[in-house]
Amino acid sequence: MSKKAVFLVAAALLATLALVSCAGPVGPEGPEGPQGPEGPAGPAGEGSVAVFGAEYTGSAACGECHTDTYDVFMQSGHPYKLNAVVDGQPPEYPYTEVTELPEGYTWDDISYVIGGYNWKYRFVDNEGFIITGLPGTRGDGNTDYVSQFNFANPVVGNELGGVAYHPGEERKYNCGTCHTTGYDPDTPTEGMPGIVGSWEAPGIQCEECHGPGSLHAANPRGVALDIERDSALCGECHLRGGSEAVDASGGFIKHHEQYEELFQSKHITINCVVCHDPHAGVVALRKANAEDETVAVTRTSCENCHNSEAAYQNSEIHPAALECIDCHMPRVTKSAVGNIDMFTGDIRTHLMGINPGQIEQFTEDGSNALSELGLNFTCRSCHVEGGIATVKTDEELITKAKGYHTEE
Repeated sequence: MSKKAVFLVAAALLATLALVSCAGPVGPEGPEGPQGPEGPAGPAGEGSVAVFGAEYTGSAACGECHTDTYDVFMQSGHPYKLNAVVDGQPPEYPYTEVTELPEGYTWDDISYVIGGYNWKYRFVDNEGFIITGLPGTRGDGNTDYVSQFNFANPVVGNELGGVAYHPGEERKYNCGTCHTTGYDPDTPTEGMPGIVGSWEAPGIQCEECHGPGSLHAANPRGVALDIERDSALCGECHLRGGSEAVDASGGFIKHHEQYEELFQSKHITINCVVCHDPHAGVVALRKANAEDETVAVTRTSCENCHNSEAAYQNSEIHPAALECIDCHMPRVTKSAVGNIDMFTGDIRTHLMGINPGQIEQFTEDGSNALSELGLNFTCRSCHVEGGIATVKTDEELITKAKGYHTEE
């Protein structure tokens, strides 16, 4: 830099210092200026998805693109947990038909059918109360009124028939958490004081597990829906109370206890979807392939993990090898009907570990199931008076059960 340039820079600095040193005190802050126009939005961060404001579209909208999955799902039981009666017409089901009505009612008096898919069905009246008595007699204490109908079940040995369900009581419908999609417990259903809360759709539809789908439908590539494989999601409904105990009553495990049952064993580490396709129900697969017993109803088999046990079963005890589930998933659970004398309910349990020295299945007061299977249900569903095998004493069962899978 030349001497002349250095001189000019120094002069400028001196002038600036002089101005600053001569400046007066800072005055009061002036009034705020007018708001300028909003600038354009910045770019979204990498991997971000705008998911706010999604609305429910219904399973049929999902089926427009996911046709195969939708067709399979609509044969399963989930969509039919609660079914609207439209224009006085009964709802339709894939494999069953609701034919019976409580005494004194027509289809015009009923707003919803509870269940009806495979085991049983009940009804909700036009005010939202579960029907437990003749029209106009809600809460009168009549102990004989029939309002639940159980389907015929050849395994248990019953025909289609009705039973009393909390007869004469006033029963609000408060089952929306596990029987509906998009349930809101705090917003009442207009005109139906018997219903607790409200919902976007009756039954467990696609969006109950995947979330509301309007944004995904508008932008399938840009907005992904939830895909949750953790058993805890299934456990939100497939349980009764806490997961630490398996609730029982009347000599059977109560229905929808599968998560608690798994919680009692090492199988809790296996996600439900390892064995079950969440879109395809076991009942649907069995009914659709009733003439072909080779069709698998689960995604994997017991032999995939328990290969040594599957390879050896004591042929002296069972000359004709049984399926694993005959002993390890007996029908300990009751949804609609059970035959206590035959140790047979209408749903297989997910308690799978057998204690060969244990006979009983329940605590002394009958309120909980033990964590391991006892021989009453694992063996006596066959080895009982009137069963398909010879009657055995407790001692005989214990002797046969010990070392059953141990190769000598």
